[in-house]
Amino acid sequence: MANSALELVALILTLVGLIGAAASTGMPMWRVTAFIGENIIVFETRFEGLWMNCYRQADIRMQCKVYDSLLALPPDLQAARGLMCCSLALGGLGLLISMVGLQCTSCIQNNDRAKRLVLIIAGSLVLLACICVIIPVSWTGHVIIRDFYNPLLIDAQRRELGEALYIGWVASAFFFAGGCIFICCNVQSEEKGPARYMYSRNSDYMAYPQPLQPQQMVLLPQTQPQFQPMLSRHPSTVYSYSSRHPSEREWQISEH
Repeated sequence: MANSALELVALILTLVGLIGAAASTGMPMWRVTAFIGENIIVFETRFEGLWMNCYRQADIRMQCKVYDSLLALPPDLQAARGLMCCSLALGGLGLLISMVGLQCTSCIQNNDRAKRLVLIIAGSLVLLACICVIIPVSWTGHVIIRDFYNPLLIDAQRRELGEALYIGWVASAFFFAGGCIFICCNVQSEEKGPARYMYSRNSDYMAYPQPLQPQQMVLLPQTQPQFQPMLSRHPSTVYSYSSRHPSEREWQISEH
């Protein structure tokens, strides 16, 4: 029962992480214009994402333009595109596989070992999705912080961390928690679980937990069979009795 509840918690965490990774991939707020200086009146804000640039004027409207060329992007955004797409694929595949191995589902019946193996595979895929999310998000954050403190750049070229990066970090944390729960619960059950035996209804064999030891053979003394008189419906003409006293005929024979 406890494992079933933990599996549902891991499933929910993985689903939330997948939604967060999808939102971070589609949002254009990876890099935001940094407002530096004494002028606090700003009429235009620029956002840079994985797929497009966006401009917002005076908090009224936003205009976006898709990148014309992939090769024109910086290396961190090029790698971020591929890794974020891989994280979505791995997270979605792990989520679907985990549904097959849950204890509350009947996709795999009468085979607990197979269910545990399926959940371990699903947890591994979710952890891979976590790695694919945290690498591009952290790489982009590192580049933004490095350029921000670069004295060779002017204030207009500096950027700040956008909302998509924070969502990506949170999504990777959800992926990590869900994958660890899937793996740890089922690996512990695999190592410490009691031995289970499956018996067939038509089988007369019994499985012993320990091998049988050879025993020393003991010879029993043989006893003579005892004959019991048999009753019959027909009278018998032959009577034989064993007596300690000699009969009359034997007495006459002994006299002669």
